[in-house]
Parts: sequence; C-alpha cells; structure tokens
Amino acid sequence: MKILLDMNLAEIVEEFALINLPKYKAKQVYNWVLRGVDFDEMTDVDKKTRALLKEKYIAVPAKIHTKLVSKDKTQKYLFKLHDGNVIEGVLMNYKYGNTLCVSTQIGCRMGCKFCASTLNGLVRSLTPGEILSQVITANAENGGTIDKRQVTNIVLMGSGEPFDNYDNVVKFLNLVNSEDSLNVSYRNISLSTCGLVPEMKKFADLEIPVNLTISLHSPVNERRKEIMPIANKYSVEEIISAAKYYFDKTKRRVIFEYTLIEGQNDTRKDAENLAKVLRGFSNHLNLIRLNPVKERSFRATKNDKAQEFLKMLEEMNVSATIRRQMGVDINGACGQLRNNYLENENTTR
Repeated sequence: MKILLDMNLAEIVEEFALINLPKYKAKQVYNWVLRGVDFDEMTDVDKKTRALLKEKYIAVPAKIHTKLVSKDKTQKYLFKLHDGNVIEGVLMNYKYGNTLCVSTQIGCRMGCKFCASTLNGLVRSLTPGEILSQVITANAENGGTIDKRQVTNIVLMGSGEPFDNYDNVVKFLNLVNSEDSLNVSYRNISLSTCGLVPEMKKFADLEIPVNLTISLHSPVNERRKEIMPIANKYSVEEIISAAKYYFDKTKRRVIFEYTLIEGQNDTRKDAENLAKVLRGFSNHLNLIRLNPVKERSFRATKNDKAQEFLKMLEEMNVSATIRRQMGVDINGACGQLRNNYLENENTTR
C-alpha cells in the first residue's frame, strides 16, 4: 500500500487520476491527511471513495501509541508506524514556539558510543511521509491546524542519521516546506548529521537554507574515532571543509554539537583545538551535557567543569552555549532516543 503523505499535492492528483478520481477529491483528501485524519473520519468524502482509498493507501502512517510528559513539560511520543515498528519524537517548548524532534530512521547504524538510538542497529529508513506524519500527528495532538501550527520548528535529531536516508529526507524537507502542505520555513528546520561528508556537500549544492548541525564531539581525529566510528571514514578536517562549503553555498551559520564526556573531550587542550578548527567562518558551538544511557559507560562532565570549559572557549572567541537539558526524566533528551519499544499490540490513540 502507498503512503499518501509520500506524495505532494500534484502527485496525489496524478495518482487519483489513475483510479478515476477527480482533482477536487485529491485536494479534499490531501487537506484531511495534513490534519492527521484517517479515511473513516473524512466527512466530506463519500463512503465509496473512502472504501476505495482504504484498499490502496495509508493516510496516517505514524500514530501516537504513548505520550510521556516530563517535569519540564517536554512531551515524548512513541509513534507506532503502519508496519508495527515504533519510533520516538520529542516536543519541546521554547519562548519562540514549539520544536518537534523527529526521527528519520528506525534505529541507526552510525554506532556513536554515547547514543541509545544505535544500540540495536538500523531496522530501516523512514519514507518522506512517515517523517512528515510525525509533524502532522504532534501538531494535531496539541490542537494545531494547517494554518495555525502548534509545531513551529522542526529538528531532525531523533533516531537515525538523516544523510544516511538522503533522498527521503530531502523530499520530506520539500514536502513540509510546500505552500500546499504545512509551509514550514526552511529557516525553522535544523538537520543534524554526524558528518557524512559527500552528502553534506551534495546537500549544500541544493542550497536549501535549513540550519545544518554537525555532531563533532572532539576536534582530534584519534579521540573522535573512539567516540564516533564514522570518524574512521571522514576526518575532522574534511568535515570542517564541508561545513565551510555549506556556509558558502547557503550563507547559513553552521551549528556544531559537542557532547561533554568526562576525561574524553573536556580539557583546555580540547578547547584550544576547537578554537583552531572553528576559526574562519560563521558557526556556533552547542555544548551538551552527556545524558544517561544505561548501556553506555561514558560519564558526563561535571557541571562546574562544563562551565569552565565554556568560559575557556569564550576567552578564545568561540561562539558557544551550554544547551538546556530537557526531557531527561522521560528519556527524551539528546542521545536517549531509541527503538526498543516494539510491541505486538495494535492499540493506538
């Protein structure tokens, strides 16, 4: 069965023409799926058409199975997919609006040593519509509409490496940005990569002005290899070169993520090396206090030492902040999302 949300409006019009459905019905149905409504609830679509569509298509590929709410009001969703797999997403509230962290894959094969998403490897990549459905479903859950969204910002930082699912992620970006869809500005979208250099350059050539976020975690190649296996393929120098290329193409400041790990990457020498590699183009460094993952042995840098590290960077003229921790108590923080909630039951809400 095909997922309707994998298609844009023009593609749905063409698809429906093949089964002798007029253009106006394609627009009716598309309006419904953008609101997270399944076929049975499409009240202005006749029963015969709904029955036909149910045989051929999936309207809502990601439904909320469970919702957890943190002490800080962060919401974590377990989205159950049409094939029974479960992914996680996190909705965070900021002064400027609500940011939804979406997954791009079920699991991950990058193997970063501090991350829960990669523990069980990669199950499969998500389609564009499965990524989009997370946004639509969370928006509807919080009372949002197409015209007045409650999901104002999107970060592709959940389970999976977005550039390991390149084509589907690019189509998702085009779909969610479309005026026929949710019309989310590219500038309100952040895409996080662990540093797949060829894809970074390929993406830069598209000149889609999203906020590119790169997981760096060490400025030293040998140390980075201990934390992130992808470093065995692409060096820090190659990643920085690709980041500069992205900045030159899009004029968008590049964001680097840096998880502080006790004894691994939190010394003055690390700060000095960071200052060297980040020099020469517009960027910002997000320092992240390591969040607990029970299967991992790394320990977080103590808060006072994290503040000292930040101060050292600032003295070296590095633009940096310590990221606010959100959703830790519901395992919804950075590095904590995983795909171990696979269940046999079919209940959703």
